[in-house]
Amino acid sequence: MHLSFSRLDDNVARFIISGFPSAFVNSLRRTMMGEVPTLAIEDVLIYDNDSALFDEMLVHRLGLIPLRTDLSEYVFTKDCSCNGEGCSACTSVYTLSVEGPRTVYSRDLIPQDPRAAPVDENIPLVKLEKDQKVVLEARAVLGRGSEHAKWQPTLACGYKGYPRIVFDSKCDSCGMCVDECPRDVLEIKGKKIAVVDGKIEDCILCKLCERICVANADTWDKPAISVQTEDDRFIFDIEGDGSIPVRQIIEQAAKVLQTKSDSLVDVLCDISGGNIND
Repeated sequence: MHLSFSRLDDNVARFIISGFPSAFVNSLRRTMMGEVPTLAIEDVLIYDNDSALFDEMLVHRLGLIPLRTDLSEYVFTKDCSCNGEGCSACTSVYTLSVEGPRTVYSRDLIPQDPRAAPVDENIPLVKLEKDQKVVLEARAVLGRGSEHAKWQPTLACGYKGYPRIVFDSKCDSCGMCVDECPRDVLEIKGKKIAVVDGKIEDCILCKLCERICVANADTWDKPAISVQTEDDRFIFDIEGDGSIPVRQIIEQAAKVLQTKSDSLVDVLCDISGGNIND
């Protein structure tokens, strides 16, 4: 496997992965979305809620607030020595007490552990009129996106095959495909159609260039330009919600896949009597 990053920020990454089939790449995508744990509010004790929102709606909004997560500081409640009762090792506690008239934001959620504060302070929760108030206590625990979307560390996570554009010798360089391309990937270079240097990765595989080529060539049954993808090379894009850095999302996903792979090998060895080749 080979990885080549073209962008790696705290919350956004783009890299090219090669040497594996699409099944493995899709497994990596699903693992990033569903198996990398983050903190999210799970239990809420509401002392007072005079707002226009029902308690259930308010709790739902609280649960979707991305929380900064230090995976070295928290464990799953099922693995904690407190037996799931909720301690500082497995649970992050928040309090909120606001009286109107004003809008309640995520910054009003006061964390017991400052390292587990909301990622964005300006997420609106509910608008309070005069004499309305909201008083509550919330508890966040580790979870996985496979259990609920609120535990997904990614906002966007996807891949596409690495584009490859092939030109046929019958191309007359009319330039219609250049005008049709929505990403300006093509250009007329000399007397030939060519891919703009450094823009092949911007191709979205829409194949509009192929369609316009066939539509404007009465004697052709196939376009003079062909948009294809490489079999074992993919462009991967990830956008995190800020709860954990994108780099850590990738690393954690790789560890999960490795653990599952090792477990499968162990099971196959037991079935085959120690010889996996059988």
